[in-house]
Amino acid sequence: MKQFPLFLNPAAIRIVIIGGGEEAQRKARLFCAEGATPEIIAPTFDAGLIEEFSGSATLTKREAEASDFDDARIVVIADASPDEARRLYDIAHGAGALVNVVDQPDLCDFTTPSIIDRGEIVIAISTNGAAPVLGQKLRGQIEAIAPPRLGDLAALARDFRDSVKAKISPAARRAFWRRALDGEVGAKALAGDITGAREAMIASLNTNNPDTDRPKGVVHIVGAGPGDPDLLTLRAHRLLQEADVIFYDRLVTDEILSLARRDATRIFVGKAKSNHAVPQEEIEAQLIAAAKEGKVVVRLKGGDPFVFGRGGEELATVRAAGIEAFVTPGVTAATGCAAATGIPLTHRDHAHAVTFVTGHGKGGRDIDTDWRALAALGQTLVIYMGASKAGEIAGALISAGRDPDTPAAFIENGARASQRAFRTTLHDLGDAVDAVAPSGPTLLVIGEVAALGDAALFNIIETHQPERLSA
Repeated sequence: MKQFPLFLNPAAIRIVIIGGGEEAQRKARLFCAEGATPEIIAPTFDAGLIEEFSGSATLTKREAEASDFDDARIVVIADASPDEARRLYDIAHGAGALVNVVDQPDLCDFTTPSIIDRGEIVIAISTNGAAPVLGQKLRGQIEAIAPPRLGDLAALARDFRDSVKAKISPAARRAFWRRALDGEVGAKALAGDITGAREAMIASLNTNNPDTDRPKGVVHIVGAGPGDPDLLTLRAHRLLQEADVIFYDRLVTDEILSLARRDATRIFVGKAKSNHAVPQEEIEAQLIAAAKEGKVVVRLKGGDPFVFGRGGEELATVRAAGIEAFVTPGVTAATGCAAATGIPLTHRDHAHAVTFVTGHGKGGRDIDTDWRALAALGQTLVIYMGASKAGEIAGALISAGRDPDTPAAFIENGARASQRAFRTTLHDLGDAVDAVAPSGPTLLVIGEVAALGDAALFNIIETHQPERLSA
């Protein structure tokens, strides 16, 4: 290790920045964000620097002098010729300050890292000046998995440190904190319910046997999106890293499952139309049983759990059993497939509304749909799980008054590497789907906007009716 990481309180020390340009502005911004009031010295200042720091830093308009470094603990030389930078470095270093000369590693007693600020939690990344861009890349990756409210959880833990120390024996203290942070307390705090998290913490402390209590489980119903791991939400990614057990559907891709904690138990409970690998009631029972064992449970569902995903049923059942449950939304198939093919679901010239419809009802029964209302002009229809009934759906819409030449599209495995997309008309939609015979999850899009997608993203329909079916 060539550098030793050290966290300072910048508000308690004297910081001097030499320079009035962009680099000085960047360094001042870094220190001011942490409560410091730096002294910035330069013969001239950029207008942006003056505007940003006139109330949060001391600006001195002149050349730097040796006395400027008296009692300084941190000195940054941002604007100076090489010879002048060397001279100022020698003076400041001789005065006992730690010095950083921008873009001159050999004149740096310290470097400023890439910083992830979560309040009480601060993460710093340094490449010893060798590859700042690499440090920024790593910062972005860590940002993606560090919850935005992590600092709130740390602050809550700080507030309860003395109480825990007073009530929990030293031997059991670590286990108590782990239960709290990984369980209900942590889940509520990271979800933004600080009041609920504090109440849960107090309740945990007030139990009769806090040293031996079994951890309280929690269920997270999580949307995995249409399949592309890049479309996974940051919270979903974090929960996959925290889960003890994951119950997942067939629409969840291997790429997304690979993001889960390595030692998490993974249980497949996938369902397809008329082919339920595990009955819904059994899935709900397994979620409850796992949570009652004190586990962090993730119910991972393709798309969004509240859009034709039965997430509402599972949420109600789990909560009725007295288990804490939370929902993390996902990119639903409609928006994911539309973005992947360039189809705008709404458009000021073509569609002022969009309606999501399921292609089949509960238990595989036909749905009771008001096709006349759905056939109205000026709206886009997105039909989930409708490929097997594409012809019936198209016929119902035409009978209800929708123009047979209305553009239509269908997308198989949307937003995945295996995506296939096709365009046709409402009249030919059933024949087109039959000709393609999609085997993966397929979404139907009906409306004028279906003609607006990126032509390069659509496949050619191989058919014996080329005069009616076209890409």
